[in-house]
Amino acid sequence: MDKKQVISQTTSFVKKTLEGAEGGHDWFHIERVYNNAKLIAKGENVNLFIVELGALLHDIADAKFHDGDESIGPKKAASFLRSIKVEEEIIEHIEHIIHYVSFKTSLDQNHTKIHQSNELNVIQDADRLDAIGAIGIARAFNYGGFKNRSLFDPNIAPAINQDKESYKNSKAPTINHFYEKLLLLKDKMNTQTAREIAEKRHQFMELYLQQFYDEWDGNL
Repeated sequence: MDKKQVISQTTSFVKKTLEGAEGGHDWFHIERVYNNAKLIAKGENVNLFIVELGALLHDIADAKFHDGDESIGPKKAASFLRSIKVEEEIIEHIEHIIHYVSFKTSLDQNHTKIHQSNELNVIQDADRLDAIGAIGIARAFNYGGFKNRSLFDPNIAPAINQDKESYKNSKAPTINHFYEKLLLLKDKMNTQTAREIAEKRHQFMELYLQQFYDEWDGNL
């Protein structure tokens, strides 16, 4: 198996599959996660090939764009990888990564660390880093616009400590998403590298929110 050829073919497959995707979950999101994952992996004991493949395929069929069906992504990735003759053991690991990478999985009452692997930890951190900071803010409002959600409603309080199903079904204003997910991610990072990067991005989001509220209330 020529690993470079597999990565090249996978890149082409992902680019083609995600043509026209919502701007926060398009090829450029994948590319950022891929680059973040390779950076984080330098300090971790991982199989870099699996990290690269998992990062490229982690959002190949995000459940939120497929009526909440979480089985489509792993199946689609596995079907493609089998078509290019990737070893079955690697395919199973990639399926596992795709199934458990998302934030909502951590809200599952039955979720435990038993599902983690070093490669999943790295990709999960890379994906979470793209959900915070300046790009994370842009992605949040882009998706909110895509779903026709309000920016902010002072009468709708954030839902803290949601379970997985409540989170999946939420139609709350975009600002609430900061409290329901984005501001929680800093403390959910698995690796030291990601924790260091997340700190700065977290602080930027806090500054942004203060500016947002000041402008909303006419204080500036």
